[in-house]
Amino acid sequence: MSNPRSIRLLIPSLAIVGLSLVGAVLPDTAQAADACREGEEVRIWTAPLQPSPGAPLEIIAVATDADLDEVLITDPAGRQTSLRAARAGGPPWSLYGTQFRPVAGTYRIETTRAGRVAACAEVTVGGSDRTQGSARGSGSSEWDLATEAFYSAWIEHLFEAPPEQSLSFDSLGPVLRDPSRNLLFNYLGNGEDHSLPAEPDCADLPYFLRTYFAWKLGLPVAYRPCTRGSRSSAPTCQAPVAEMRFVGASTDQGASAEVFREASRAMMNTVHSGSARTALRDDATDFYPVALDRSTLWPGTIFADPYGHIMVIVKWLPQRGRESGLLLAVDAQPDNSVTRKRFWEGTFLFAQTPSAGPGFKAFRPVVQTGSSLRQQPNRALDGRSGLAPFSLEQASLSPADFYARMQQLINPRGLEPEAAYTATLDALMEQLETRVTSVENGEAYMRSRPGTTIPMPSGPAIFETTGPWEDYATPSRDMRLLIAMKVLADLPERINRYPELFVLQGRSPSDAAARIERLNAQRTGERFITYTRSDGTPWRLSLGDIYSRRAEFEIAYNPNDCVERRWGASPGTPDEATCRRRAPADQRARMEEYRPWFRDTVRPPR
Repeated sequence: MSNPRSIRLLIPSLAIVGLSLVGAVLPDTAQAADACREGEEVRIWTAPLQPSPGAPLEIIAVATDADLDEVLITDPAGRQTSLRAARAGGPPWSLYGTQFRPVAGTYRIETTRAGRVAACAEVTVGGSDRTQGSARGSGSSEWDLATEAFYSAWIEHLFEAPPEQSLSFDSLGPVLRDPSRNLLFNYLGNGEDHSLPAEPDCADLPYFLRTYFAWKLGLPVAYRPCTRGSRSSAPTCQAPVAEMRFVGASTDQGASAEVFREASRAMMNTVHSGSARTALRDDATDFYPVALDRSTLWPGTIFADPYGHIMVIVKWLPQRGRESGLLLAVDAQPDNSVTRKRFWEGTFLFAQTPSAGPGFKAFRPVVQTGSSLRQQPNRALDGRSGLAPFSLEQASLSPADFYARMQQLINPRGLEPEAAYTATLDALMEQLETRVTSVENGEAYMRSRPGTTIPMPSGPAIFETTGPWEDYATPSRDMRLLIAMKVLADLPERINRYPELFVLQGRSPSDAAARIERLNAQRTGERFITYTRSDGTPWRLSLGDIYSRRAEFEIAYNPNDCVERRWGASPGTPDEATCRRRAPADQRARMEEYRPWFRDTVRPPR
């Protein structure tokens, strides 16, 4: 598999439904002109599993070696047309579109590159073949290169939206039940998605997505019970739990929704934040570290920060002109909300610590042997299969070098300092808007339970407990917010330290840094958030106001406090006048005790 560094991306806009593998790479010979055989680097997938006359036939071509040009459809009468297709990714690349009102019979689907057929598939509309996934061609269901590429394309489309749009959901459920997003919606054709519960939290999210995909395509999955580690050692894991009930269920209508509910419930009761924080060199893990390279960081790759938060890459957007490129990811919160966020230091926390193996990681490939399942060790992940090879690159990077390396990937041509400032400012405002929703969720909970006091854990447990505190307190989010505020304020220092990351156009780093300081003083008075006070009235805060309240945000995470306090109001500030609720005195005393963690933006060891 080639790994090109220069990638062209277009934003897809076409809705696709669930898909099954049917296609193949064609040899470039005249004798094979009529063949439709499988291949690893280019595959064609169609939906639903059993297409019906008159119902839309969804088509997606996925490639891991290079971009594709078009998709050609030959209907049962022999008429060939070019499919109107949306383009995404790179790598993997995809084209997808819809054949409306197909008739009964066999359709031939080809995707081309440079005027030559790169892959071919035949699918029968109105037939009875219900073979799932790669079993149609190879006789087994496995996580091969083509399946991993389709998983990546599925993840990308699931969270597709213009980059300027704020993308947030109350839970994963609305995402999976939206046929315009979910390429696997009703894939089995029995309405299996309509009442499906889908409320994974932060640690569960990547596992839930992986398990859902495996259910629809009849693939095996595995996950390990793990410890949470300690202040001096990363988590360790036990032998994997193999979930095989999805495999071989294709003779009827796939595994039932109840089987998926049972499997996902067992998985979510087992995995936790320690599952992704395992040491980078450890073999007995569900994830393995990959190199910091565009060719290895596909959608679906996770990012595990050293404190337990997990994000899932969903899209790369290239640098265009003076505009910053973007790396987008999603995460789930304890209240089950799912939000898309951009990569930057305020959301992706990286630090070297003996208690975790942080960074970007991929799911460890599983191999089925008969009725057993095993996860491949690090030594077998050498890249020859086309999947991302095992890499310890991140183990040797300081946080500053890690962020500099990622900045080079996202903006390989560098950014003018003003453009870098604007991108950082936008990311901070995005983070604040997300906090507005999170705090309001806590307020709604407290309003519905007058007189309730949520118990506050002691010590480091404020970051990792369960129950209402986990759902509605925001210590981890506020720690990230304080870090994010520091990142924006420290951009001039970054320009001086890493001038090679910026397009200075003949200016000295110190002159460019001074211009950004002046720009920051202006812009912080021009950007605002609005929250709802205890009496129901809106209150607007400028970013400058929030910076002036930074010390109050060190103790603003307790849902037992009124919303005004959670937005940094203190006695004497105008918005504090409507505050009607305070946390108990003992909780306030402990928050003062823990204040240095937030002031120094360093989480305490367990």
